[in-house]
Amino acid sequence: MRFVRISKNPTSKTEIHSAGDLKIRPGYASYESYIQRQLHKTLNPKLRQVWTTRDWDRKIQVFVQFFQDLKRKELLFNESKALSIGARVGQEVEALRRVGVSDSVGIDLVPYPPLVIKGDFHNQPFGNETFDFEFSNVFDHALYPDKFVGEIERTLKPNGVCVLHVALSRRSDKYSANDLYSVKPLVEMFKVSEVVHVRKVDGFGLDTEVVFRKKTVL
Repeated sequence: MRFVRISKNPTSKTEIHSAGDLKIRPGYASYESYIQRQLHKTLNPKLRQVWTTRDWDRKIQVFVQFFQDLKRKELLFNESKALSIGARVGQEVEALRRVGVSDSVGIDLVPYPPLVIKGDFHNQPFGNETFDFEFSNVFDHALYPDKFVGEIERTLKPNGVCVLHVALSRRSDKYSANDLYSVKPLVEMFKVSEVVHVRKVDGFGLDTEVVFRKKTVL
């Protein structure tokens, strides 16, 4: 797998050491500095006001359409135990519940009860094989993409489904920690899962949906 590595020395300039289809953005002297950078966005009062008012119904309606389509494809069921990773204020969780997936929860660095509990997607606060379905549109915010994916595979049940919305044709926002240029790195990182489909979507600046299913025999 090809990654761009970042320097861990806070006194030196961060350098790109290799090239590939997944590049880790420079600038983080420590994991704590990365967390503080992410919290700068998540705790922004103006953004949280927008997320919970103007954007609330609009985003839920779009997520409802995505999840209804996944139900038609028999990738999501009312009985699924579902997780939304990096859920902010929980529009995805609310959308899951509205389409009938009542056992749904989100995680984020900042909780938003009752929809979102506190959790770091590099180290999910759940046991092994907990969920039937996991969704995320924040892969670009992962400083350690391999850990992000590893935690998904750890907490998914065998035959469970993971749906990622990612940006391939445009660069993500200034708070992103990585840039993805093809689906190949994702396929390589999912060690115990198979690709179900890859398709174009229009999801709030994210253009590609990649769906994986965890193998039943590992």
